[in-house]
Amino acid sequence: MEGPESWDAAYSRDAPAPWDIQRPQPAIRALAESGRLTGAVLDSGCGTGEHALLAAAGGARVMGVDLSGVAVERARRKAADRGLDVRFEAGDVLTMALPQAAFDVVIDSGVLHGFDDDDRRRYVERLHATLRPGGRCYLLCFSDRQPGDWGPRRLRRDEIVETFASGWNVARIEPVVFEINPLPEATEVQAWLVEATSA
Repeated sequence: MEGPESWDAAYSRDAPAPWDIQRPQPAIRALAESGRLTGAVLDSGCGTGEHALLAAAGGARVMGVDLSGVAVERARRKAADRGLDVRFEAGDVLTMALPQAAFDVVIDSGVLHGFDDDDRRRYVERLHATLRPGGRCYLLCFSDRQPGDWGPRRLRRDEIVETFASGWNVARIEPVVFEINPLPEATEVQAWLVEATSA
């Protein structure tokens, strides 16, 4: 995965980053509306904070983390503007200090597909360590159903199953649409919604 400077640059361009659509992804909004983003929630790769703020607006206690300090500062401003109490921290989720067994839910919208095979396993182990037993992970990632070779890596269903093989029960891996700001290549992306429970 690229360093913080490149992610800061993505948020500092005149045009918004493709994934920074300034609203929750439909799949994450549906989770919130069905009451699944409750208790203590970690938003991993929170970007400018829309999913963390959505969960907080529903009454969850939320921590959002992102590699980009620029994105985190924007998320903090949004929280202040909306009168929501969310803790936002900048750092690398693979190495930063995170509370252990502290969260009921982890959200990941577009982080997993940014890792190579080894870091993908390390990342999922880190998420597992932050969850209480029986905690749930809801994750959106690029799917191999998406045509073309631009953008991040596309993940196959079997790769996801393998990544969550140790310490998790995978409840579902279902096809969904990941909304993006329009690009020459696409206006939306085929994705997987993964729901896994910490065993």
